[in-house]
This record gives sequence, C-alpha cells and structure tokens, in this order.
Amino acid sequence: MAAARSGADILDAAVHVRAAARSATSGAAGLDTVLAALSEVVEYDHASLSRWDPLRRRHTTLAGSYPDDATAYIETRLHHDPVFPLLRGQALGGLWLQDVPRQLLAASPGFQEVLSPLGIEDGVAQCLFAADGRYVGMLNVSTRRPRRAPDPARAVVTLLTEALAAAVDRRAVPPPEEIAAAGPAADAWHPDAWRPGGLSPRELQVLAELTAGRTNREIAERLYITPRTVGTHIEHILAKLGLPNRAAAAARAAAWGIAPAR
Repeated sequence: MAAARSGADILDAAVHVRAAARSATSGAAGLDTVLAALSEVVEYDHASLSRWDPLRRRHTTLAGSYPDDATAYIETRLHHDPVFPLLRGQALGGLWLQDVPRQLLAASPGFQEVLSPLGIEDGVAQCLFAADGRYVGMLNVSTRRPRRAPDPARAVVTLLTEALAAAVDRRAVPPPEEIAAAGPAADAWHPDAWRPGGLSPRELQVLAELTAGRTNREIAERLYITPRTVGTHIEHILAKLGLPNRAAAAARAAAWGIAPAR
C-alpha cells in the first residue's frame, strides 16, 4: 500500500502519474488513468479531478469516485465554503485536512455535511493553476485513515500539480451559444488555451497581477519588464475588454478566476 512505501517508491509512482497526465493532456488517455496512477502515490478512498468553469462559475468533475452528494458539493458549493479562501491562498502545495484549523472545520459545510459522514479523516485539496496564473480546477483526495508523518507523498503531490493543471486545463470549445453569452470572455477560445478578450499571454499575466492590487512598478519587478511597458499592457487590456480602469479590469479577472502566478 502507498502509505507503507519508501520515498523512492513514491517518487517512482509519481513518474507514472506525470506520464498519465501527459497522455490525458494530449487526449491519448482519460483522466481516470491519472487518478488510478495517483493511488500509488497517496492511498485514498475517494478522489476527483475537476475543472473550473469561468462561465458557469462552478467546477465540473472530469474524473472521480466520490458519492453523488459529495461530487455535487465540489462542483457547486465548495468555492463558497469558508475553507476555500485558505485552500486557494496556499502558497506551497495543497491544504491537507489535518492542517485545517479545528474552528474552521467546525464552520465548514463541506466537512460537516459531506466529508465527516463519509468517515473521512485525512486527505488533500489542491488548487490547480495554469502557467499564466489562471485558476483551472482542483484535485481532491480523501481517506478514512490518518496518514503517517512525515509523509513524502505531501511533497510529491505538490510536485505533480503542474502536470495535473495541464491535464485539467485542456478543454473542448464551448457551444456557440455559450461563447456568445460570455461576451469578451470568449473571444479567443482554443481547445488548449483560454484567451479571454483576445488578450496576449503577457497581457493575461499583467491582468492577473492587477487582482492582487499591485502597482505598475511592482508588476514590472515580478514580470521583469519596465513600468512603462506595464502601463502600455494595461492600456491594451482596458481597450480590448472595454473597461474604464484597472479596478474594473481586476474585478473582471477575479470573476474569470484569474489569479497571479505563485
């Protein structure tokens, strides 16, 4: 079982997860194979990979083994759970159940109404971000058995997030009526990338930084460009999205689930 394996064995299993994720990204395999490979890294009773849908403002399960009510919670209510801001704000890795403050768990419908009745005692929820900073979905893993400490699987799951995000981010072009309803958000749909408003990759990076309230100089330092270049990008962003100011652009980005790169 994964919980009793050595760190070297877990790392070897992680290589198989990355291979499965790459196959899923290319369309050669489904995401079920990714979760199956992941079970060799971290033993679980339930797991799922879900994609964030910025149009519907909900998650969509792509592969998973949770009961229907738990899946429904992940898809439609998890992003409103009081634990979610802590989860999405994690700078290093996912949020493991054993690390969530007890008072926060007591206030979490997700734990009280969904996980606790399933007998869940441990697991991890990991937000997945694309290279350009977009929030694209999440990994949820749950087990009825507390994991040992120290646990090498914790670090390994973090190392896998880039490959998992790429697999989750691959999407089909939405139906025409959804593209029309989305307005500027859907001007540049592509099967492998989401380019809202026709923004360039660099403009998306600048837009993501605006959600953190950073100044032009701060953005320039983070992206290794000049403040003047940042100002030019912001002018283009506002023009393409038809917005009056950077605050409106930041609000639009937040509504789309765009966030700065870690």
